[in-house]
Amino acid sequence: MDLKLDPSRDDLPLMANTSHMLVRHYVLDLDVDFESHIIEGTIVLFFEDGKQVKKQTSSTKETCQLESSEACKLRTPEPCHIPVTNVRTLSSKMGYNDFAICDKGEKDTSDKDGNHDNLEQASGLCSSQYCCDTGDHGREGFLLVLDCCDLSVSKVEEVDVAAVPGIEKFTRSPKLSVISEELRNEVVGELVTLPADRWREQLDYYARCSQAPGCGELFFDTDTWSLQIRKTGALTASEFPHAIRIWYKTKPEGRSVSWTSDQSGRPCVYTVGSPINNRALFPCQEPPVAMSTWQATVRAAASFVVLMSGENSAKPAQLREGGSSWHYYVTMPMPASTFTIAVGCWTEIKSEMDLVTEWPFPSSEANFRCAGVCGHTEYPCRFQDASATAQEVIPHRVFAPVCLRDVCQETLVPLIPPCLSAAHSVLGTHPFSRLDILIVPANFPSLGMASPHIIFLSQSTLTGMNHLCGTRLCHEIAHAWFGLAIGAQDWTEEWLSEGFATHLEDVFWTKAQQLTPHEAQEQQELRACLRWRRLQDELRSSPEEMQVLRPSKEKTGQVSDSGASVVKHGLNPEKIFMQVHYLKGYFLLRFLAKRLGNETYFSFLRKFVHMFHGQLILSQDFLQMLLESTPEEKRLELSVENIFQDWLESSGMPKPLQSERQAESECGLARQVSAEVTKWIRVNRRPRKRRRRQENEVFEKKPHLPLELELQLRTELFTESFLQVSRPLLPDQLVLLLEHLLEQKTLNPQTLQSLQKTYHLQEQDAEVRHRWCELVVKHRHSRAYGHVERFLQEDQAMGVYLYGELMVSEDARQQQLARRCFELARAQMDGPSAEVVAQMLF
Repeated sequence: MDLKLDPSRDDLPLMANTSHMLVRHYVLDLDVDFESHIIEGTIVLFFEDGKQVKKQTSSTKETCQLESSEACKLRTPEPCHIPVTNVRTLSSKMGYNDFAICDKGEKDTSDKDGNHDNLEQASGLCSSQYCCDTGDHGREGFLLVLDCCDLSVSKVEEVDVAAVPGIEKFTRSPKLSVISEELRNEVVGELVTLPADRWREQLDYYARCSQAPGCGELFFDTDTWSLQIRKTGALTASEFPHAIRIWYKTKPEGRSVSWTSDQSGRPCVYTVGSPINNRALFPCQEPPVAMSTWQATVRAAASFVVLMSGENSAKPAQLREGGSSWHYYVTMPMPASTFTIAVGCWTEIKSEMDLVTEWPFPSSEANFRCAGVCGHTEYPCRFQDASATAQEVIPHRVFAPVCLRDVCQETLVPLIPPCLSAAHSVLGTHPFSRLDILIVPANFPSLGMASPHIIFLSQSTLTGMNHLCGTRLCHEIAHAWFGLAIGAQDWTEEWLSEGFATHLEDVFWTKAQQLTPHEAQEQQELRACLRWRRLQDELRSSPEEMQVLRPSKEKTGQVSDSGASVVKHGLNPEKIFMQVHYLKGYFLLRFLAKRLGNETYFSFLRKFVHMFHGQLILSQDFLQMLLESTPEEKRLELSVENIFQDWLESSGMPKPLQSERQAESECGLARQVSAEVTKWIRVNRRPRKRRRRQENEVFEKKPHLPLELELQLRTELFTESFLQVSRPLLPDQLVLLLEHLLEQKTLNPQTLQSLQKTYHLQEQDAEVRHRWCELVVKHRHSRAYGHVERFLQEDQAMGVYLYGELMVSEDARQQQLARRCFELARAQMDGPSAEVVAQMLF
């Protein structure tokens, strides 16, 4: 099988044969080594075979009308894990001392001693194309395929779960006299299907089983994208071991995590939202349908803090040999791609007012059984708990490098309670019981990323006023519902995550600011103006095939017989910089909300969340329920088919958006900007020689000034006469103003200098400064090149476009500036961004 894929053109393969076996739980035991840039340890996977899955799925379908199984989430966050070295250490900390698993000295970890790397050539175990032939092979036996990339695997073994004391409670036999494969699989089958009210017991036995001794090594091999495992004599998935342990280590160049330094110069590692997700962090099943829970123990030096997707606010346990151990767990099934981790010398920034105390998860005696009420597979669901439903602000913590403590305290910390409360007022129950927020290193390639129980924010959100921080925080909070609690069954339908989050961020933010209805509408209309202009630009500059929100059309959601599939354009490095799925999705939802009326639309949305949380959906699931809930007089000609045709399955500007240009003329905040634009265009013209007597007197006081300085003084005086009565512009108004001025063919240096002085542009938020830098580059305003340099170094999440502008200008000084900044940032820059910039520069 030829897996030498071109990352600039090819789709992302999802290799796992999820139709035959599904991972239900992961137990990770890992060590983080900052000297070698390696995460090393074991992962134990607990499976359910396809027959069991189909039985459960069929009953779930009747409840929630979904075609594909269980609970789930989209790939909004890109997840990760961390290392643990000595399993014996874990057992001593948790009180499970019944087994002596191999310690570090017994591991076969070096490549020369037998590690199998993900090689560039294909493995002989696989058939052609992306999908391994993993059905029954007679004498060949069953082949388990996991998604895996950039990992060194040294050993795979079956876990003897029957050796765990007390495990007989999960079998039909009071005593385990004869141990067989069938009995071990029976134990795992019972364990993974325990009812929700026994979640503590379930986690406890997962931990005990994960430390049980091995009972036979398994054959395995790797290729570029997968790990393939066999057991002699196991001809079907039912006969294959349902609990396996994999010994592995990551590679320093692995693309799932970034080894870098934080803003204080301290080493750290974190998941960066890689296009390949977590397969370079641990072997897993990546297709969204593979919903699983997890628990992880991670060890690092004592000075490091480990943050992770987990329901508990973990505290470090000090180890006798030095270092600390951190343990997290999750009881809500989610795709492995949503697992996220960050290890660094973070400082917790506490609020001066302790507004919220941690909400403890209800005790195991509480009845969480929600079959017949919720449509998802059974888990301890917050939507069925009265105290959780009433909780407007969930417990939260903020972490950052110590050098950002003050700005976080001033800008971010006060925003969290009102933003969480606003989200609750719109959508109801928070899907997750707590939230950590981390300011990630400067090389983070986005403004934010949401994962279960944790949000990453770029340092770029902390500058200027709190507007950018607030809107981005609201966007990531919205992903708790859309992208995580409700995920896309097919990853090509990203609009189901990003379109909803973009639409909801405006609603949350206006509520968090406690604006009047008129002020809220004005602010939302202004942001619609900006997005319409951005969408126009994006559609002009992007390939048509990348502009379609439902590229697979009627084949959306389909997979091969084994469960393997591909994500269209998933490996295209330019895709991560595109916003079409954000913007077209946003405008579709805005269109529907306007058509139905906000009250009707958001009332429906709350019902939709209650019905579909914990599940995967396709576009038609949302649209069909929406139209069925809409009165006939408001539905008019709307249908799922014409929405598909106009919005989701065509490139270019959707037909209903052709009139959106009028929104700018109808928005009061936008009209104010238009008036300012007119003034600046007049300022940019050469000042007249004769003015009012007062102006002439001013210039006459300096009769011998050089012409350039005289023109500058005249321009500044003229500017003040035009702008002195103007009220301060909002950040979004400044962005719109600068975008209009970017359309001007020329702006003279005096005008640019007056712009900077009037609005203090270098002190504004990153969105405003980005437009200012564009103006500087376009008009070669060399006096402000320092602002461009600063932006490229400190705002890497937004700077890629500027590199292109600097090179396109064909100005030697600008090109030199671009290359100098890239050389300074390249070592710390994330891989896809560095690749794109390098193509621009060289």
